Amino acid sequence: MEISYSYTRKRSEFGRPCAFSDRPAEITVDIPPDPSMASNFILRDPVDTAVQHTCDMSEHEVNTERVEVKSHGLNHVEGGWPKDINPQDLELTSRFRKKVEKDEKYITTILRLCALMEHCVKQNNAIDIYGEYFGEEEMAEVEDEPLSAKTINIIRDPNITKRTATHLSWHPDTSKKLAVAYSSLEFQHTMKDMSLDSYIWDLEKPHKPELIIRPSSPLVTLEYNPKDSHILVGGCYNGQIAYWDTRKGELPVEVSTVEFSHRDPVYGAIWLQSKTGTECFSASTDGQVLWWDIRKLSEPTETLVLDITRRGLLKEALGAVSLEFEPTMPTKFMVGTEQGIIIGCNRKAKTPAEKITSTYSGHHGPVYALTRNPFFPQIFLTVGDRTARIWSEEIKESSIMVTKYHLSYLTDACWSTVKPAVFFTTRSDGTLDIWDFLIKQKDPSLSLKICDEPLFSLRLQDNGYVVGCGSKLGTVTLLEISGLCTLQKNEKTLAGSMFERETRREKILEARQREMRLKEHARSEAQEIEEETRAEQSPQEVFDRVRREYFEIIEEELHRRVRAETQNLDDKVKDLTGDEVAVPGEESYLVPDKEEEEEKEAAKEP
Repeated sequence: MEISYSYTRKRSEFGRPCAFSDRPAEITVDIPPDPSMASNFILRDPVDTAVQHTCDMSEHEVNTERVEVKSHGLNHVEGGWPKDINPQDLELTSRFRKKVEKDEKYITTILRLCALMEHCVKQNNAIDIYGEYFGEEEMAEVEDEPLSAKTINIIRDPNITKRTATHLSWHPDTSKKLAVAYSSLEFQHTMKDMSLDSYIWDLEKPHKPELIIRPSSPLVTLEYNPKDSHILVGGCYNGQIAYWDTRKGELPVEVSTVEFSHRDPVYGAIWLQSKTGTECFSASTDGQVLWWDIRKLSEPTETLVLDITRRGLLKEALGAVSLEFEPTMPTKFMVGTEQGIIIGCNRKAKTPAEKITSTYSGHHGPVYALTRNPFFPQIFLTVGDRTARIWSEEIKESSIMVTKYHLSYLTDACWSTVKPAVFFTTRSDGTLDIWDFLIKQKDPSLSLKICDEPLFSLRLQDNGYVVGCGSKLGTVTLLEISGLCTLQKNEKTLAGSMFERETRREKILEARQREMRLKEHARSEAQEIEEETRAEQSPQEVFDRVRREYFEIIEEELHRRVRAETQNLDDKVKDLTGDEVAVPGEESYLVPDKEEEEEKEAAKEP
């Protein structure tokens, strides 16, 4: 059935605008349902139809698997030898070399390579690819860079009971690893569930330590070996020394015996510059400095007692809380003590008494940090009580420069590895101070509030860009420094002149004070001799001497008064007449005129 409906309109109404209006609905067609067509009905689901003309798109997310990177050691030896030749046999190897050198292929290969090498050498001589041709422009740009610091990473102690990050040590070959020693230094505050472990962290994966260091006692200090980065030495809270090889696992390879170790916590352990790379030395508050060879830790190779009286008595020794060693000065080292005294030592001295060469006193509390300037080794920095002081080895009486007294205690310090006049200090209120003495000396160039708890340890990378700060609750904050990481053109010369000027000034002041002390000492000795002489005289002699001195004073006072009265009289007469007559003796007087005398005599006659 086809339904059609026709719409008609007059031609005159074509083009007229439509005028719509409301009207009631009208039934055009009414088709009743046909039950016979129900069998042909097909259900359709869904019955919606899209009317958009854009293409269909879907959203899809994929999480890739994490790439696990591992570092493996590779032992490279000389190769390329035939199987029948032993590389260790010098005679066979030299004979084989001579045979190869006579081969025509070897000669042609060498000649071809020589031509390539000659081309590269000439090209390198023409243009130095390692030369800095625009260093001045770059230096000018660096000068305008503002001083700032930003936090790049935070490493937290993974244990529930938090401990202090007592020492930090950067990996010597790469700056991506950091060894942290954790320990609680508060006496008798250790808990039963407190962990003894320390950790090596990979900065690319700070959520989990790369290696766990498991000592027998909490580590106070932990230091990488600069020659072999797989070996670390640690000083324990119970005084023992241990070393680890990261290739052999978490447990120490060897630990020193309790009988020959320190009796107090080991606050300093440093590697020595030796051919084997296995020697180190340590210092503790028990007043001893011990030298070790990690190949045999059963007993120390050498011992020094820090007795400044040079009698070698352990009961008179000063406790060491900081230790310093400069590889460029292999025979010298310095120790900071609990009593605020810095001890300079020489390891190669003949007797133990001669090993203590000098002492420096200036702090009112323990010397928590002691480090030499990497550009001027004779200049060193110390931190104690509320100040940081810069010293010169030439002056032992006082420091050449000192910071202001802070409201909180200073806990650690280190020099910048790229700028000679810049150093860092940490405080017990959680503040990191960056000082540049070429800019200003009264206040730090930059102060950063790192955390609310006290900062305890501080370590700067060798590149001078990243500094690590360890807090009392075991949080290690890594900051990237901007503005103080590039050595300027004349900065080293200016810093050297500043240190030399301050050293010379202190020398002049010390010489003046020494001279005043000598005069005071001589005066006191003269008074003592006079008092002793008076004590040796009899009472009658003392009485006669005092009486004689008394009358001499009275007589001198009478002569002075007479001279004063005579002088006043002479002045008055001189004002009246102006004629002065001198007669033998001390006094002088005026002679009156004859006319005046005759008038006076005539007046007396009746």
